[in-house]
Amino acid sequence: MQSATPLDNSNINEQPLDEQRLAWLGLALSPGLGPKRIVDAVEKTGSAARIFSLSLTEIEALRFPAESAQFIYDGKARHAAEEEWRRVCDLGATIVTYGCAGYPERLKEIYDPPPVLWARGDVRLLSRPSMAVIGTRHPTPYGTRMAELLARDLAAHRMLIVSGMARGIDTCAHKGALVARRPTVAVWGTGIDVVYPKENKKLAEEILAGGGAIIAEVPLGTFPAPQNFPRRNRILSGISVGVLVVEAGENSGTRVTARCAAEQNRDLFAVPGNVTNKGAWTPNMLIRQGAKLVATWEDIWEDLPSQVRLELESEAVPGQLESISAVGSSLLPEPMLKAEESMVLEVLRRDESLQIDEILEKLETQLTSSEVFTALFELEMAGRVRSLPGKNYVLAM
Repeated sequence: MQSATPLDNSNINEQPLDEQRLAWLGLALSPGLGPKRIVDAVEKTGSAARIFSLSLTEIEALRFPAESAQFIYDGKARHAAEEEWRRVCDLGATIVTYGCAGYPERLKEIYDPPPVLWARGDVRLLSRPSMAVIGTRHPTPYGTRMAELLARDLAAHRMLIVSGMARGIDTCAHKGALVARRPTVAVWGTGIDVVYPKENKKLAEEILAGGGAIIAEVPLGTFPAPQNFPRRNRILSGISVGVLVVEAGENSGTRVTARCAAEQNRDLFAVPGNVTNKGAWTPNMLIRQGAKLVATWEDIWEDLPSQVRLELESEAVPGQLESISAVGSSLLPEPMLKAEESMVLEVLRRDESLQIDEILEKLETQLTSSEVFTALFELEMAGRVRSLPGKNYVLAM
């Protein structure tokens, strides 16, 4: 396993000592306690801080293992929480607990929400409509371009891009959002002060500088451990409206996230791939099982809940999308158009759709109907043209 790199941050952001957050933190640091057991115990007692005032017998009655109950009763949990709190403040980071007003509501819907999130950056982002973009650590050039392009376009339309900052597709997703000059959130399987993989140190800094956030459910200083990443995946899907799979092999960890998304009743989207490419196995299988096939950002947009779409559209800034599209246009090299495709593009408009009969009429002296149909199909697959109900066509944004 490749070594991780500590992320340097000299900013100090002293926070007031909050008894409830401190109690949640102490519970999270207690050995032998899982997320669901902690949340259930707090809901039963009505307060995280109240657990620390109970007798040993009362703590054990919360179905806490003997080791955990003793750790809390002896004051070791509180001491550990105070020490961790100081380290968090020294890092300029923060703690978001299940009991905080800023804890993301979507994450509360899952079976075992993390009782504590360690966070750097703008934690207000966690409540925004977001799309998790995930996939293989070894993408093809096609996968790389699709992940970055889709993330860029979704981010440009105000959708928050969430990913795990792993090599490959995750990295491309974060970069796509940054190209759109929009914040992005990285969910780590390490402490928020430990960069993994180490080559993404600059990307982590860019995420924070771009107004994004880095979150984790493990304490500071936690280095990569295999068991942390599957646990991290449930947060990726749980915090998001949907999950977009770009490329992933048959036995990829991406399948774990996709399964979490299905169990959490999140929408699943997938980019189809060449069946001869092993990285296409998972997205193609998901599409076969009912995931929405995605070629452009519009394929996701039209499937979003109406209230989410309205919220995002209300935030759009006139003229911004065009400038972002121009900035990010180098993500995909412009393909060479066939003569027939160029002719079709010339008659189509961006602000008004044309019905297929109108297109055929405009081009009847230049192209056969078969050539027009073929050109429209190729242009639509390339994301240059959008088809609308009633066989209407319009130039894509």
